[in-house]
Amino acid sequence: MQTQDKTTVSRKSLEAAIKASQDYLLSIQYPDGYWWAELQSNVTITSEAVLLHKIWGTDSSRPLHKAEAYLRKEQREHGGWELFYGDGGELSTTIEAYMALKLLGVSETDSAMSKAREFILAKGGISKARIFTKLHLALIGCYDWRGIPSIPPWVMFLPEFFPVNIYEMSSWARGSTVPLLIVFDRKPVFITNPAITLDELYAEGVGNAKFELPKNNDWSDIFLHLDNAFKLAEKFNLVPFREEGIKAAEKWVLERQEETGDWGGIIPAMLNSLLALRALDYDVADPYVERGLQALDNFSIETENTYRVQACISPVWDTGLVMRSLVDSGIAPNHPALVRAGEWLIQKQILEYGDWAVKNKQGKPGAWAFEFVNNFYPDVDDSAVIVMALNQVKLPNEKLKQAAINRAVDWIASMQCQDGGWAAFDLNNNADWLNAIPYGDLKAMIDPNTADVTARVLEMLGNCQISLDDYNMNRALEYLKKEQEAEGCWFGRWGVNYIYGTSGVLAALSLVAPKTHRSNIEKGAAWLVNCQNADGGWGETCFSYNDPSLKGKGDSTASQTAWALIGLIAAGEATGNFAKEAIDRGVNYLLATQKSDGTWDEDYFTGTGFPCHFYIKYHLYQQHFPLTALGRYHALSL
Repeated sequence: MQTQDKTTVSRKSLEAAIKASQDYLLSIQYPDGYWWAELQSNVTITSEAVLLHKIWGTDSSRPLHKAEAYLRKEQREHGGWELFYGDGGELSTTIEAYMALKLLGVSETDSAMSKAREFILAKGGISKARIFTKLHLALIGCYDWRGIPSIPPWVMFLPEFFPVNIYEMSSWARGSTVPLLIVFDRKPVFITNPAITLDELYAEGVGNAKFELPKNNDWSDIFLHLDNAFKLAEKFNLVPFREEGIKAAEKWVLERQEETGDWGGIIPAMLNSLLALRALDYDVADPYVERGLQALDNFSIETENTYRVQACISPVWDTGLVMRSLVDSGIAPNHPALVRAGEWLIQKQILEYGDWAVKNKQGKPGAWAFEFVNNFYPDVDDSAVIVMALNQVKLPNEKLKQAAINRAVDWIASMQCQDGGWAAFDLNNNADWLNAIPYGDLKAMIDPNTADVTARVLEMLGNCQISLDDYNMNRALEYLKKEQEAEGCWFGRWGVNYIYGTSGVLAALSLVAPKTHRSNIEKGAAWLVNCQNADGGWGETCFSYNDPSLKGKGDSTASQTAWALIGLIAAGEATGNFAKEAIDRGVNYLLATQKSDGTWDEDYFTGTGFPCHFYIKYHLYQQHFPLTALGRYHALSL
């Protein structure tokens, strides 16, 4: 392979790298036709699963002793557990891991616990933790419910036109909040085996702790006064429609359980729904509970020594992106592996109405979700990727394929937001003030349109040679133009971060507006070139969400290098001005870091759940995105 300091690329090395990557990806395809790899997050997901099983008394039927081994393995030298790789440790994450270990019978005198406790106390202890961590502690009597927000159950009856209603929340917030209406109302304290206390984690001493909601000293403190009023109404049983609201929430939760037992395809909604049923005294053998616990098991990964739980699973997403990388790198569109994948995806198209239809009165079903089954919550991003993947392959039943594509494109078009862009799951879900409510401290209560999802839709239109009407296309382009940062980059909502957003927008604009938006393309490409690392790769830290001065800065990774290359190649095709030296150096970085089995290693998290608060490492990102970049480079013969 070429050394990294050279700016020429060996065609022989390039083709060998492509072949090795293709062979690897083809070798890990599941027999049914899909690709699927781990979606790694932080240890809170497993910690909360331990808590849930302890609350239900189902812990002895799960290999939770292996969860202890997993948690121990993930603890860092400083004593804490990380939100994402290399972040230095995070308070709430560490508290939940400590809680889980104690529930699993680990003594607080254990060296791992001592180190964790020192870390927690140095960061301010439980009183400085996020609301959702305090909620989980309150469930077992380790925090007082006085410090947890109250949400009156009559929220279920607020009409769609009202500024506050459950459909103004993002799909994930909605799926987590409705069951919490029940939990917050009942305020249960469950006895676990072993029963534990966490008094030692209050930095000020548990006797001095103030169980109250934190003040922001701004307009949002009005919610604290409302919370006091809600708590007073609860105390004197003056909450209107209290039991009716609980019954409505219960009905909503039961109606949205998938046949697989999932709720919303995400662990928070699944855990909260099972907590709600427990608060309502459902039996552990109840079919809803049994299916819910089985769904949780389906999200778990057990190895010889460890047990961990994923926040979500991504087979549809993984399959579409792997298919694209294989075709882009030269695999025949009618290759048997691609045919199996394409036919599997068509079977996964959702032909039922979901929550999106509450605001979108015109659209008809035809989208895809992220997971195996998630009929209530398909999303625009997945659907656009699957449309492109299907468009690139040749299936035995091309008419069926085209009909599936047409139906999906129509649904996506109907999801265009007022601002001109597209969001992930909902239409016009942009009431930003909801992020200021007391339990919204993850700042993820809404699902506004974003540059990266909008770019995916426009890339899909260009890739499939489909056009919107001029009015809506111009609105989308104007939205992307408005979202471009002064430096030339675009924000990445669902991937870390500006490298992801910029790559996506360049790929889109190069297809649908190469002439009218040439200056935007050139500015974006120049930004990518300027943030290339000395080793030829690109990287960006998750901290760029907290600190804009870190845009495009970080250790090189395979996935982020691939994104930069994809964006630069697209920009070059659009303008005729290839940043050849930067592209060649990036390709050489990928060639030099590829392993002998055709794979790349990557420790860093490059997927985003909630900016600043929750990050994801997709284990296939470091495999298929580099293949896409190398394949497109090879096709250019630069």
